Amino acid sequence: MGPRLSVFLIVHDEERHLPECLASLAGLADEIVVLDDGSTDATVRIARAAGARVEHRAFDDFGHQKQAALEQTTGDWVFSIDADERVSPELARALRDAIAAASPCDGYRVRREVIYLGSPLRYGGMGSEWVLRLARRARARFELLPVHEHLLVDGPVARLTGTLRHVKYERLAEHVAQLNRYTDLASLRLRGKGRRFRLLHLLRIPFEIWSRLIFKMGILDGRPGVIWAAMAGFYSFLKYAKLWTGPDES
Repeated sequence: MGPRLSVFLIVHDEERHLPECLASLAGLADEIVVLDDGSTDATVRIARAAGARVEHRAFDDFGHQKQAALEQTTGDWVFSIDADERVSPELARALRDAIAAASPCDGYRVRREVIYLGSPLRYGGMGSEWVLRLARRARARFELLPVHEHLLVDGPVARLTGTLRHVKYERLAEHVAQLNRYTDLASLRLRGKGRRFRLLHLLRIPFEIWSRLIFKMGILDGRPGVIWAAMAGFYSFLKYAKLWTGPDES
């Protein structure tokens, strides 16, 4: 047998996204580990029906949750994915080839295509996003950040062909709800580092909007690009506003 691949993900009430995610992994993964933090919908049933091994852990933050999921895997190689992401057939072939090859690389980045409000974002800083997702298990760990966590690899890293499709926020209400959760965690991290709110942080809103719409040409993405840029500006401001008021009062 060649090197085994373990795919892992963390979930909470993902019954809408999880079936397509798991379907895109068919024939690719030797092991799928789903770490659930107390879903109340059909998430666990869907995962088990697809052959995944479901583990449970109370959520504290994204970095520690992803690290806990990684530590449940047993394969030689690991691939990190979110429930709202899908592996394209081209990426699946590239993943298999990379694992089978006698390569000195210990990790691989994949290109992620973000689908926002039903449309792909090609500009605004989102059109050429490369994320580190495939790694030798023995060389992989997570940056233990409360939000915007990411995989780290102790060794050389290369890029793969194919696309990881990220169906992010089909409705604006989803984005608003997630933004509220993320800024709670981000403000707590800033508070722990001794950061404080400054009136200068008000400039984050126009800076982010101008940067994404004009400098990064997000306006070419039309309405989704404009909304994405505005929400990015609001996120930057809100995490500091919560630092001022406290996340429970947001």
